[in-house]
Amino acid sequence: MTLMTKAPATSKNGRRRHDREIIALAVPAFGALVAEPLFVMVDSAVVGHLGTPQLAGLGIAAALLMTAVSIFVFLAYATTAAVARRVGAGDLPAAIRQGMDGIWLALLLGAAVVALALPTAPWLVDVFGASDTATPYAITYLRISILGIPAMLVVLAATGVLRGLQDTRTPLYVAIGGFTANAALNVTLVYGAGLGIAGSAWGTVIAQVGMAAAYLVVVIRGARRHNASLRPDAAGIRASARAGVPLLIRTLSLRAVLMIATAVAARLGDVDIAAHQIILSLWSLTAFALDAIAIAGQAIIGRYLGANDEKGAREACRRMVEWGIGSGIVLGVLIVLARPLFIPLFTSDPSVKDTLLPALLVVAVSQPIAGVVFVLDGVLMGAGDGRYLAWAMLVTLAVFAPVALLVPSLGGGLTALWWAMTLMMAVRLITLWLRTRSGRWIVTGATR
Repeated sequence: MTLMTKAPATSKNGRRRHDREIIALAVPAFGALVAEPLFVMVDSAVVGHLGTPQLAGLGIAAALLMTAVSIFVFLAYATTAAVARRVGAGDLPAAIRQGMDGIWLALLLGAAVVALALPTAPWLVDVFGASDTATPYAITYLRISILGIPAMLVVLAATGVLRGLQDTRTPLYVAIGGFTANAALNVTLVYGAGLGIAGSAWGTVIAQVGMAAAYLVVVIRGARRHNASLRPDAAGIRASARAGVPLLIRTLSLRAVLMIATAVAARLGDVDIAAHQIILSLWSLTAFALDAIAIAGQAIIGRYLGANDEKGAREACRRMVEWGIGSGIVLGVLIVLARPLFIPLFTSDPSVKDTLLPALLVVAVSQPIAGVVFVLDGVLMGAGDGRYLAWAMLVTLAVFAPVALLVPSLGGGLTALWWAMTLMMAVRLITLWLRTRSGRWIVTGATR
């Protein structure tokens, strides 16, 4: 039986039940996702008043930190799927135990990153081509912020635990608290204590440690309530790492796509790269909305499969695909209608605007495709089908890279590059659609 063509239609009551589940998980998840980039925005706003070299240094250090953290996002994804399966199977102690394995893995990885990054911070900044005036500020911010990486990774893993437990409200509350603390600490330490850019870095580290502590309190309380062990388990940590490797490959492949696109835009000229960065910022914002539905998919699908409810998993997948299509259409229309409002916020250069507009329309047209891609990505993550996701993303990268790299030599501009990005999303859609139709992702039980 294939998912999209032969599965029985979901009843109206069933659709309403799925809708309630999706909304209950996706809305708080969206809020938490939006709160994350606000950390960097607050730092930029505070540090920006210190001077241009300080802001440039922050920009370089923040890019390095965000890259490092994004690489380890599998800590959230893999933990969500594994914990949700245990929840579906009705074994909450094992679910929390599984989550603790992910948290211990996060601590180990965080310690390794600190050990590697601290002594190499000057080299990392130099690789980014920082100016002589910005370099010392970038090194200062980076060296202090590196100390917060273990907390960042614990936050990722613990967020995955709570998502797997079908709780996206707590991550929202923790994100709001962390954002508020970060803003207050930045102002106090940068200006009140006169620490400059170092104060901004310390404020962020303290806020991240506070967020990690809040998550650990919640998880430890749950462990004690259900008599789940908190001790590190070598076999469980290794299993968490094995589950994360395919998702790491997927993430690195996706990062490579974005890096290639930016490199190609830079070769097209200053106007094109400026317009590209504006579009990429907007594209990232729409991704938060679609990713929220994907996160709901991870938690819901994992729970259904853990409960041996194949029919429920299929119906939930079908309904989430409908949500993805609908959300994509809405976002596409909003991009078109709101372009006179948000474009002036980014640029007043007529040449940038002229380059931006046709490429922006391509992005708007591609949003329904993106909606389905994000949803199916979340479904397969929730099913623990990481190996397929890794191969599918490698195939996508292999198709996208030569097409994108040919854009400048063939005389194409930014619009052609974003058509190549749309091709990338279309390839992802095809690979993910074929997998869901095959039904091979459906493996029921407490573990995959």
